[in-house]
Amino acid sequence: MMNHDDDVYDDDRPSKSQRKRDMHHMQDLGEALLKLRPDQWASLDLPERLQDALREAKRLTAHGAIRRQLQFIGKLMRDVEPEPIQRYLDALGNASVEHTAWLHRMERWRDRLLEEHDALTELAEQYPAADLQVMRQLIRNAHREREQNKPPKAYRELFQQLKQLEQEPGIPHHDEAEEDDDA
Repeated sequence: MMNHDDDVYDDDRPSKSQRKRDMHHMQDLGEALLKLRPDQWASLDLPERLQDALREAKRLTAHGAIRRQLQFIGKLMRDVEPEPIQRYLDALGNASVEHTAWLHRMERWRDRLLEEHDALTELAEQYPAADLQVMRQLIRNAHREREQNKPPKAYRELFQQLKQLEQEPGIPHHDEAEEDDDA
């Protein structure tokens, strides 16, 4: 692009299209931040003014007002380094996938325990800390509840017992997300 003041090409500045893409990316990051809890914003060391704008956006209900607030958040995001935020959001996404897989694994164990006779033996081999007596009782009660069309209290309690056998994958803290990138 030609700079008319001194007739020198100015290639250092990004194009208008690139600036617009960057602006939309920052606004998208701001929108992703809006889905987090306020304590997670604090862990990201976001500027107070940005946190205030995010709180205000959560409070709004009118579509137009929310859209304008998101534009304002995007403007405030220009002063924030996007990479740590993106790493944190990526780590949260991975944690969510791991958590869902873990829950499905526990649900499959519960279903196997109720349907297969040898599943309790396999469970005891994989999880030696499992209280087999409690598990047997819950399995019997869950079968009884199903036969009598009662609410699935034991069925749910069996799931809770299974969840205690294996540590639940947690959502990383900001520091943990950064450590993963360093490894």
